[in-house]
Amino acid sequence: MGLLTIIRKQRQKEKEMRILFLGLDNAGKTTIVKKLSGEDISTTSPTLGFNINTLIHLNYTLHIWDVGGQRTIRPYWRNYFEQTDALVWVVDSSDRMRTGDCERELHSLLKEDRLAGASLLIFANKQDVEGSMTEHELREARLALGLPRITTHHWLILPCSAVTGTNVQEGLDWVVKNVADRIYYGLTPSEDAVSQP
Repeated sequence: MGLLTIIRKQRQKEKEMRILFLGLDNAGKTTIVKKLSGEDISTTSPTLGFNINTLIHLNYTLHIWDVGGQRTIRPYWRNYFEQTDALVWVVDSSDRMRTGDCERELHSLLKEDRLAGASLLIFANKQDVEGSMTEHELREARLALGLPRITTHHWLILPCSAVTGTNVQEGLDWVVKNVADRIYYGLTPSEDAVSQP
């Protein structure tokens, strides 16, 4: 029996997932996590370290790590990579000035060995703000995040609003199902399923 099989069997008993929320500061990570947890979002303030929330979703226990995105904190992100099953990258769709920074940070993360194989959900947040970039704009390589170049992770981009809750639950559903298929059921997706244009 291989090590991977033993790990899978152990995790099947636990039915737990570790989800890491990252993104630039002011992207709305904490607001999304609070929305998912049913907490009041009117008192959200910048995260100056990390927050951990545990919730049950689709019969899985999710350990959600919400890490601050300020430039001074980003070098410490690597301290949170261990045993990450899914990365949720939150983008402030209304902040056109920092799409280059956002793209660089995302692609740098995807090169990390400890995040290899992690499912990737990109929340295009703040769709409720007038003038926000659309999903199509963020998807285009020449305009923003360079998503067509991602071939190393299962990924999905989803427009959302942390304030209204639009697509927030749907995003979490996708993450849980994608991780469950990969880890608990041992499915090996085809090459076509790796990137989802």
